[in-house]
Amino acid sequence: MARVVCVHGVGQQHETADTLHALWGPALCGGVQLAGGQLMEREMRCAAFGDLFRRPGRPLAVGDALVRAEDLDEFEREMLAGWWVEAARSDPGVIAPGARTLARAPQSVQAALRALSGSRFFAAVGQRALLGDVRQVREYLCNPEVRREVRGRVAKAVGDDTRVLVGHSLGSVAAYEALCANADWPVRVLVTLGSPLGIANLIFDRLEPTPRSAKEAGSDPRGHWPGLDRIWINIADKADVVALVKDLRPWFGPHVDSWIVDNGVHAHDARPYLTAVETGRAVLAGLVSG
Repeated sequence: MARVVCVHGVGQQHETADTLHALWGPALCGGVQLAGGQLMEREMRCAAFGDLFRRPGRPLAVGDALVRAEDLDEFEREMLAGWWVEAARSDPGVIAPGARTLARAPQSVQAALRALSGSRFFAAVGQRALLGDVRQVREYLCNPEVRREVRGRVAKAVGDDTRVLVGHSLGSVAAYEALCANADWPVRVLVTLGSPLGIANLIFDRLEPTPRSAKEAGSDPRGHWPGLDRIWINIADKADVVALVKDLRPWFGPHVDSWIVDNGVHAHDARPYLTAVETGRAVLAGLVSG
């Protein structure tokens, strides 16, 4: 098995566990090395689920069934709107939702797409990929079969020697839920990178296990801790639009070790997160404790 298991986020439908390992391995090992430790690529493994979102091949025909702006449901529209608000807050190149130039349709999908096309992150993604990414988030949270399969693949990657679970983007949601459901796993440290776990209603309130109500929680955090004796380290780029809520402590408690990093123009990309010394230290903490 592997001492470190990594779980990717959206937009990886053309990758496999092996191709992801070829990309993530050198990056994460480099981050650990910067932190003063050592991790061999053979000691880590990637849990891949992107193929679940890859469109099957079909005979060539007129027309295309790709996701279109008008196809988005309420959940997807709200997610897109949230990304727009955060992008405008952190990136001067993005027109804010309340700008006069967008006054005629401030909440429309097309207005959000036009605004996000000016952001440093989404400008390189493209409308087609952006709409697909939104749908992948919705599919995981709203389709029980997809959710079960993704978490099952995480479970298959975790072995008796696994001490660290690293989740990026949507993968942080799957990693968190998998740990909550498996108290007997030997994982000592959860590392979440660019995580959307703190987004109220859309993400947080749809988690499994279901967060406690404000009345049930009282003065305690509403979110469940992913294992009694586990350490949780959350790392977010200050301009990461997907990680709308950078500080997870209000939702999950003061013991979430929270860090803000600077990934440059690639705020949400996995690679700069993995090469960050902060990520290296987080992984090393799990390896040393294990």
